[in-house]
Amino acid sequence: MSIKDDKPFLIDLFEAAVAAADPKRALACVLPKPPRGRTIVIGAGKGAAQMAAAFEDLWPTKVEGVVVTRYGYAAPTRSIRVLEASHPVPDAAGMDATAALFAAVSNLGPDDLVIALICGGGSALLPAPPDGMTLADEAALNECLLASGAPISVMNAIRKQVSKIKGGRLAAAAHPARVISLVVSDVPGDDPAQVASGPTVPDTVTRTDALNHIAAYGIALPETIRHHLASDLGQPPHPSEETFAKNEVCVIASASLSLEAAARAAKAAGITPVILSDAIEGEARDVGQVHAAIAREVRQSNRPFSPPVVILSGGETTVTIRNAGGRGGRNTEFLLAFARGIEGQNISALAADTDGIDGSEDNAGAFADGSTWSRIRQAGKDPAAILSAHDAWGAFDAIDDLFAPGPTGTNVNDFRAILIR
Repeated sequence: MSIKDDKPFLIDLFEAAVAAADPKRALACVLPKPPRGRTIVIGAGKGAAQMAAAFEDLWPTKVEGVVVTRYGYAAPTRSIRVLEASHPVPDAAGMDATAALFAAVSNLGPDDLVIALICGGGSALLPAPPDGMTLADEAALNECLLASGAPISVMNAIRKQVSKIKGGRLAAAAHPARVISLVVSDVPGDDPAQVASGPTVPDTVTRTDALNHIAAYGIALPETIRHHLASDLGQPPHPSEETFAKNEVCVIASASLSLEAAARAAKAAGITPVILSDAIEGEARDVGQVHAAIAREVRQSNRPFSPPVVILSGGETTVTIRNAGGRGGRNTEFLLAFARGIEGQNISALAADTDGIDGSEDNAGAFADGSTWSRIRQAGKDPAAILSAHDAWGAFDAIDDLFAPGPTGTNVNDFRAILIR
């Protein structure tokens, strides 16, 4: 069997995972009763527009509000405004969107209800630099964090200290209205305070925690940011504050639920599924090598599982940028390292981001099998050099094995399916 033969099966599993995180299906089970006052919808993330459209279809009374999503990710809505901004590096449109969200929750009363639709990608879409700092400073911070290789929890701990909106500050601005945050989790462990850096969900993270993370990961920050972090100005609110007493938070979709849906689809196709974990973190190429070692062990020794089997996993890997200029996100980098480890084996795999975009290009991820490494060489490219240059996109583009389903309207992090015949 080749990857060409296995692609339809792997795509079916991806689609089952994405369908399990469909905003309308997820929202329908958790909506509260309409309030006596106004219903205001706010939101941020790559799937925020689709969540807003689904909410409009489900909500029985008048609704107003504004959400922000990535450029090209908008969806038609009736009364909720959809704004677009840059991701992963923030821009001026994101600043305007942040101001619009604060305006939407201003001057509310205790009878009003704020529904916050939060999903992955919101951190970059909501720039709000503290006093004395600029958008350029926040963009520089984001670039440093993305290149550091630090896990998402560490990046968000730092972001919350350098913002006027993250870390629950948007919910605080809505007081005394009640805020219900409905969250599609794209973070390992499904902590809602980590999704989009928690604009409506306060966290216990402290300035000291952030400084310790910076030291531990050797993150080189611009002087303006280091100066701000050295002060005690602009620290985020604590969850115990009375401001948040009436608020509620609900994770409505997650990697765990999506992997379980993919497992059911595999069983229906007659293939035994195994879920390794929904919270795998680490350097993408290292995680790829470990997955390859497991797959080889199954293929060659029938342990710890017996083929035929499909190994499923999720989470969020990272890529520490050592050589700038390459094209390729964490899923393609994972898969290129994985391809080296399974060369010559009867193994096929798909690794993709459930939001439909992996990195800065238009693909969600890619496919690989035991011939991938050699086919890249036959295409005139050096796969090892490409891996070192973080240009996995170029490798898979050369052999026509990119996976580009387009924006999915949801985001529950990485999805990996490894089929062992």
